Amino acid sequence: MDISTQKTGADGAPPPHDGVPPTTSANGPQKRAARGTTRPGDRIFLALSRGSGILLLVIMAAIAVFLAYRAYLAISKDEANFLTTFEWNTGLVPPKFGIAVLAFGTVVSSIIAMAIAVPIAVAIALFITHYAPRRLSGPIAYVVDLLAAVPSIVYGLWGALVLVPHMDGLFGWLNDYFGWTGIFSWDEGAPRSMLTVGILLAIMILPIITNVSREVFRQVPQMHEEAALALGATRWEVIRMAVIPFGRSGVISASMLGLGRALGETMAVATVLSPDFDIHASLLNPGGGTFAQNIASKFNEATEYGRDALIASGLVLFVITLLVNGAARMIIARRKEYSGANA
Repeated sequence: MDISTQKTGADGAPPPHDGVPPTTSANGPQKRAARGTTRPGDRIFLALSRGSGILLLVIMAAIAVFLAYRAYLAISKDEANFLTTFEWNTGLVPPKFGIAVLAFGTVVSSIIAMAIAVPIAVAIALFITHYAPRRLSGPIAYVVDLLAAVPSIVYGLWGALVLVPHMDGLFGWLNDYFGWTGIFSWDEGAPRSMLTVGILLAIMILPIITNVSREVFRQVPQMHEEAALALGATRWEVIRMAVIPFGRSGVISASMLGLGRALGETMAVATVLSPDFDIHASLLNPGGGTFAQNIASKFNEATEYGRDALIASGLVLFVITLLVNGAARMIIARRKEYSGANA
């Protein structure tokens, strides 16, 4: 055989080494992928994405700086302790105001709302995804979606005109059987109290938590459920062992979204609550108010210094919201079993 034909192929190219593929064919896809990252469209998309993230951080920093500056102007002239004073008189000379009552009302109303809304929302989400027939689950999910789009002022008007007049029976029952605790004692006044606010907030955040939890439960791998059923598990055991562990992080995220709305809700709370700027042990008597409600009710008639004081209270609400969301992210990050991949 001719030596020249052994060293070259039919097309004149040298044959590949035995058992080793040509270098060009192996690196071809990698080179094409590398070239793809340098295309103008990819560079523009990368710049827009990175710029959007940086812009968000800049906006958050600008808000924090503005709130801190205006809060400093107010607190520097405050003659009382800003954190512990049970008083809000910005028109006095010298002014005296504090956020103790507002912080108490905000935290208590949000805790009541979360305690009521989260279990009910998770139960509704599980019913829609795993119990209800398809002809029933669709309309229920549609109604929940509509409730999530209702403006807060509508909830507030409904609470003032419908919810408050019908709370007498519940308040009387709680006073008769649990009034001895002091938490549920009632002086038979108008039921515009922290418990009423908490119930209204629970109704408002219920659709948000339900929608997010429902979508998370729908993402549970079908193999997990079928494997549990094949082992003889009941439907509840499937939910307890496969569905809830997979969707736990999503439920936590949904709860944080609901808590964020409960903390910052303004008009609904202002419509239902009768604040007296004092802390009461009973949840059935008028309460002191919340940060958002106090800002909404006093901002228009406040002086320039009074507005700075209200902005200072808004800074506290801003910090509380950041701490709550940060704590939720830490819980999810530290507990690996919250990850759906490990379920």
